[in-house]
Amino acid sequence: MPSPTMDWRSRIAEDYARFASGLPNPLEAYVLDTYGISLASEYAGLPVRNPFGKASGQLSLNTSQVARDAESGLGFVVLKTLIAQDDSGAQSMKAWAIPATKMTVEEIVGTREAVRGERGWTVTWKGRGWSDTFEAYLKFFGESLDIGSGNNMLIVPSVKYHLPKPGETEWRTDEYEFTTSALWDVWHSHRSTVMPLEKDFSPTLAGDQSFSSQRETILGWLNTVPRIIHDTSDGKEIRLGMKLFNAAHSDDFQIEMLDACEAAEGSSRSDYLIYDNRLFDPAKSYEGVSGVAYGGPDLSDRNLCVLSNWKHTMPLSATGNIVTGKIAFEYLKRGATTFQMHTLFQLPDTEFDMKGGTRTARALHRLLFHPEHGFLATILSARDGVGWPDGATIPEIAAAFSQAKRG
Repeated sequence: MPSPTMDWRSRIAEDYARFASGLPNPLEAYVLDTYGISLASEYAGLPVRNPFGKASGQLSLNTSQVARDAESGLGFVVLKTLIAQDDSGAQSMKAWAIPATKMTVEEIVGTREAVRGERGWTVTWKGRGWSDTFEAYLKFFGESLDIGSGNNMLIVPSVKYHLPKPGETEWRTDEYEFTTSALWDVWHSHRSTVMPLEKDFSPTLAGDQSFSSQRETILGWLNTVPRIIHDTSDGKEIRLGMKLFNAAHSDDFQIEMLDACEAAEGSSRSDYLIYDNRLFDPAKSYEGVSGVAYGGPDLSDRNLCVLSNWKHTMPLSATGNIVTGKIAFEYLKRGATTFQMHTLFQLPDTEFDMKGGTRTARALHRLLFHPEHGFLATILSARDGVGWPDGATIPEIAAAFSQAKRG
């Protein structure tokens, strides 16, 4: 463990320069031995080697991507979102299965008061969920589990299930039952633990007025989806996470959504939350499609403001403009114990000082060791004000901030 008088600022600067040619291996052991911080954390109650993961999207839809992430040291990967189907192959959300591979990385400027004028990044694409066959996804899932097992990296499936529109009362529970059961069979053939499962509320829902214009409809989804998944799982051990979306309503309604999840009881309560995917701009067009989801400073500012005003006990995984370790740390202060990223892995090469290795390794180098906005520099700067023992894990550090806030 490091000496209490160690000049950790100088050490981080030296490490940032030294590791520009390659990260230490094992990364977690080096961080613990040098800085007294354990990167060990939990996702859905399952252990992960570190809190940094890849969010579901275009960068987690084939085994080559998963293998690079595993070899580069990510803690977990959430696979591209599967569109649920019933045993006949019918998909009520088929419109979300759009094949698209083109992505555009753009600079974006914050407009919310706290970040007005702040420059950031957003990635735009018109694809939504998995566009290949259901069988191909199950094969991909199994192969990804093999890759993760060999590299101590958690693999998480993501699904978009049927959601009734306002005025509809029927829930297509056969989609829920068939899809969840098929995923469980693959998981159970590879693992003996509970299966984590993300239910994806796509950011594009915010732009579909037939789905999201009524608050009551959204709150109904949040109460009913967990119950259906739990009740149709037939005794299968599943940890359900709800990946919430930024609705086209006020920040207060975002808190109302979170409160609804927190207040749910029994099978209507999800096991953890993922907060909160991208904002939606109905006026912008991309590749002939009107309305696009976007990220950047406005996204993280809204998410952090909402989480600052939400009292919760539910486990939380954060997403939303996590392009620096400092932003990840701000989510940790609000109770998040893992961080899901997508845009970070798409930034221009000029944003990374590590020039070799995989994009994932370069992202971890930037996230952890950057002397100004890296995770280690930020968290160690806050240690004197909050305090935690050497070797504290990420959940323990998050709990220390929570205790300090209550105190």
